[in-house]
Amino acid sequence: MADSKVETISRLAQWRIENFGPCSYKKSDPFKLGIWNWHFSIEKNRYLYIRLFPEPSRVSKEQPPLARFVLRVSSSGPGRRPYISPVHERLLRTSEDFVWPLDSTFLGRFIIDVEFLDLKICPLNGGEASPVWPADGLMQSVSTQSTLRCLSRMLDEGIHADVTINTADGTLRAHKAILSATSPVFQSMFNHDLKEKESSTIHIKDMSLESCMALLSYLYGTIKQENFWKHRLALLGAANKYNIADLKDACEESLLEDINSTNVLARLQEAWLYQLNTLKKGCLMYLFDFGKIYDVRDEVNDFFRHADRDLMMEMFQEVLTVWKPV
Repeated sequence: MADSKVETISRLAQWRIENFGPCSYKKSDPFKLGIWNWHFSIEKNRYLYIRLFPEPSRVSKEQPPLARFVLRVSSSGPGRRPYISPVHERLLRTSEDFVWPLDSTFLGRFIIDVEFLDLKICPLNGGEASPVWPADGLMQSVSTQSTLRCLSRMLDEGIHADVTINTADGTLRAHKAILSATSPVFQSMFNHDLKEKESSTIHIKDMSLESCMALLSYLYGTIKQENFWKHRLALLGAANKYNIADLKDACEESLLEDINSTNVLARLQEAWLYQLNTLKKGCLMYLFDFGKIYDVRDEVNDFFRHADRDLMMEMFQEVLTVWKPV
């Protein structure tokens, strides 16, 4: 019948019923929203019962919908107040999972529509439901990935590059805008009448070509974990020199993760040099609270010959704190 068809647009489905008449039950044709086919049905008894349910199928059985929606019933004629349901959120498997009873009788032509506010796939194993439609966070992620691909091309292909970086063993091309946005030191170079601004050249002779490329990859948001790990000491020095706070924090956190007896004294020296208090505390705990000072006794003498006096004093204070009499 003509009035069993449901029209859909976006997340809205509308069923126009031309004449319910004496009929006590009517079901719509299937309509597609999300990954499911749906049906409306109406039944007239003392109340008017409206149901919304997915069409029985393998999809609805294995991936049942968790729906958040609003229903609206209105007369097609003028002047009649529509009935609007509360916001419902239901797991819908069969026609018995949702029924909206209306204490009203609609005669002649009327309209039923449903607006889906959200639709999720509910996994059978009880895990977290996954959205059918992209959420803001997902769109943000897609946008971010697209931007990073563009930045990667800008760096790799030198698209409109306007600054040359001379490293210890080669040159690289980059963009003043990216460097300025990520480092106040670089920004100052290009904002004031310094030689870097005039020549569009930066000299970073304390970094190799490879480690400087890792620095640029970080600034452009495209660095890979293995490259970060390989060059983190050089990146730490650059982060300190060029005042890149988030990179400095990332390096400190990474260096804290793999302290051992072969590197703890070097890490302690780096922590002192770059004022990394969390890393310094971790090294001192490793040496004294956990008693690993005995594992490095042969290296300690050489360390003390070169260590800063204030650092040695802190180590001595740590010894007194850990080994104080009970």
